[in-house]
Amino acid sequence: MTQKITTVVFDIGNVLIEWDPRHLYRRIFETPDEIEHFLATICTSAWNLEIDRGKPFGEAVKELTATHPQHETAIRAFDERWSEMVPGLVPGTLALMERLEERGVPLYAITNFSAEKFAEARLRFPFFDRFRGVIVSAHERLLKPDREIFELLLSRFGLRAEECLFVDDSAANVAGARAVGMAAHHFEGAAGLEQVLAGYQLI
Repeated sequence: MTQKITTVVFDIGNVLIEWDPRHLYRRIFETPDEIEHFLATICTSAWNLEIDRGKPFGEAVKELTATHPQHETAIRAFDERWSEMVPGLVPGTLALMERLEERGVPLYAITNFSAEKFAEARLRFPFFDRFRGVIVSAHERLLKPDREIFELLLSRFGLRAEECLFVDDSAANVAGARAVGMAAHHFEGAAGLEQVLAGYQLI
């Protein structure tokens, strides 16, 4: 790796903290098929993405329960029991963050996250305080992988794209970061990330 990387930019969900609605809905539905049908047709990824874009949870839930009243309890659970979707940390990533911090590597984050749940997660997980800056989609009304959210990070914090390594579990988001000139790693586990960080001589 010849590119000189000085700064690491993390995604949050499924890179640092585990997030999967199935953790919650296993407690609500009786079969995996019921869970998958609900997530594919009611509380869909597209619906959740609009919350990440900035729609308040209460408004999104109200709209959805109006059109699917038979699923009101399960829909409300997406908001009221959101913490049950987040069982804890992704194994190994926080330890890598700590090693980077010990080396003085500047750490930032870009995350697709609702405003309400970001505030909740920040209270639950102290590692958020390690970042020098965080771009939250709901706060900015921007989403990864759109170019604008990456450019906002660079301009707001005075970063150079070619000096940043972006880490995300979404291939589309990785491609979005590369499109603005950042190095990027498709996260599939801490072991692979550790190799990449070592290759850039960051740890």
